[in-house]
Amino acid sequence: MCRNIHTLHNFEPAATNDEVHAAALQFVRKVSGSTKPSKANAEAFDRAVAEIAHITRHLLDDLVTTAPPKDREVEAAKARERSARRYVTATA
Repeated sequence: MCRNIHTLHNFEPAATNDEVHAAALQFVRKVSGSTKPSKANAEAFDRAVAEIAHITRHLLDDLVTTAPPKDREVEAAKARERSARRYVTATA
C-alpha cells in the first residue's frame, strides 16, 4: 500500500472528507504513475479521484466493528515513535 494512504476506519472523530479525498488522490497517483496529469488526462484523473473518494466514503460509512474507536492523537504519537526508531536505526 502507498505509504501516504492511512487507515481511515474506526477513528474518533471520524475521517473528514478532506482525508478521504487525500487518500483517493494518493491512490489515483499511485495507479496512474503520475502526480500531476497532463491536460489531456486531467479530466479522467479528477473524475477518478472524485469517484474513489465517493465510494470510499460509502465504504467507511458502511463498515461495522466491535472494536472501540482509536484516538487520533494516540495513533499519531505511535507513528512518530515508530518513525523515530526507524530513523535512528537507519542512521546508526
